[in-house]
Amino acid sequence: MGRWERTHEALRQAAFELFPEHGYSATGTAQIARCAGVSEMTLFRHFPTKEALVVADSFDPLMADAVRLRPAEEPAMRALAEGIRSAWAQVGDEEAQALRERLRIIVQTPVLRGAIERGSEDTAIALAGALVDRGVSETQARVATAAVIAGLSTALLDWVRTDQTALDAALGSALDVLGGE
Repeated sequence: MGRWERTHEALRQAAFELFPEHGYSATGTAQIARCAGVSEMTLFRHFPTKEALVVADSFDPLMADAVRLRPAEEPAMRALAEGIRSAWAQVGDEEAQALRERLRIIVQTPVLRGAIERGSEDTAIALAGALVDRGVSETQARVATAAVIAGLSTALLDWVRTDQTALDAALGSALDVLGGE
């Protein structure tokens, strides 16, 4: 892991130590940077906003690559659902727990309502690009991607609120519906 990645991770860890303790709204970016041992300017080089600390993730390239690898004859929605299913199968328990904590902060913080949708732009671009690479028109790719992101957002937020369902079961059920099963 290089210096950039170590700093990036230190900032996220600092944020997720401070947010539960002090609350998202009461935790300042200077406080997060100080806890991570860097300047506030460095924090903003890694995350353009405080909200980005909560919504940014590293799953987009993994999901897009998995969609690109789906069979060429597969319809767009099925390619998205099965590609995402394949990518999420690689997410370990530790990553799933970190995701749950991030989403729990979003659910518990009124100012973050809508954060998942705002933070999904990069995901939408990556997934739509993967579909276009497979020969789907741009408009159809954007429509399919928007549907999948909305469905997965709903499933993920329900997963966080219940604590009773495993991530793979929550996503699997949503992906079944989205893929036409």
